[in-house]
Amino acid sequence: MILSKALSGVNGILVIAIFILVLISTLVLRSIAPELYPSYYIYLVIALLVFYVFYGIDFEIFKVFSTHLYIVSLLLLLLPLIIGQVTRGAVRWIPLGSITIQPSEIVRPFLLLFFAKFVIDNEMNPVNLIKAVILFIIPFVLILVQPSLGVAVLTGIGFGGVLMASSINKKYFLYFAAVFVALMPVAWSVLAPYQKQRINSFIDPANDPLGTGYNSIQSMISVGSGGLFGRGLGKGVQTQLAFLPEKHTDFIFAATAEELGFVGSMLIFAGLFTVFWLLIIVIERAKGQVERAFTVGIFMILFAETAIHIGMNMGMIPITGVPLPFVSAGGSALIGTTMAIAIAMNAKRE
Repeated sequence: MILSKALSGVNGILVIAIFILVLISTLVLRSIAPELYPSYYIYLVIALLVFYVFYGIDFEIFKVFSTHLYIVSLLLLLLPLIIGQVTRGAVRWIPLGSITIQPSEIVRPFLLLFFAKFVIDNEMNPVNLIKAVILFIIPFVLILVQPSLGVAVLTGIGFGGVLMASSINKKYFLYFAAVFVALMPVAWSVLAPYQKQRINSFIDPANDPLGTGYNSIQSMISVGSGGLFGRGLGKGVQTQLAFLPEKHTDFIFAATAEELGFVGSMLIFAGLFTVFWLLIIVIERAKGQVERAFTVGIFMILFAETAIHIGMNMGMIPITGVPLPFVSAGGSALIGTTMAIAIAMNAKRE
């Protein structure tokens, strides 16, 4: 019954779009990073099971336990700092046998559920707005200290989307923007050296083509060299000869463009556009305000992820570690995104 419901109507089109994106991802990843397999299949199976379980839970249950989910999220975010596995100077992952889990990716739907319930149940006057911001800062800081700037920023974007769907006076967003601009010098001073280098290389990548500008230059070469149909799976010069760094995660779009060309890139665009379009339909047909606020938050995160990832792969924005939804290699991101979509699909009126 759950399966037939998930494959019918709007939900069915959404599932098909995601399946196509995951299929493209599998083809490209098997070509450019075969060492990920067969262990990566474990994440695919877990994501499928997570979708089935969470799609079968009524949204009202999530609303009832939203506070509990928030507390569980904080505990999970603390775990990497206690028992986490250190990788490249970051402590984001928890080892579980042959796989690792990144809690900051998985708890994001839970956090948005809590904030959606909070901002809808409470009038967004200055006092309650401050409460909401404080409750958001706690997980934000826990993610930031791991460190995981990209995930923290995306979580903030989702929180902003939830606020936009609430009764908040929209002039507050102007105040937020003014504060953000005023704090930019402070933010620059606290950025890590490698983060500052990424911004500088975006402004002028040719200034240090073998250093900070290397990633951006190689990515743009990969995107431009694919032509109409690409060089073919396993035949990409940039990807197969390891000129393109992080080809399976941060630069998966560039790798796809090189090996599958313009046609493969357009399939990714079409799949993601379908996901966004159907999420908008869910927002329009949401059962209630909490459901609507949650789905707006999820939409904002996925749209931002896509825009940032493709933008940095094409040299339009600074390089940052943001995956492409359903396409980049990242088991935790795939599980968290699948979970979010399953919950959002339950937010729509039948």
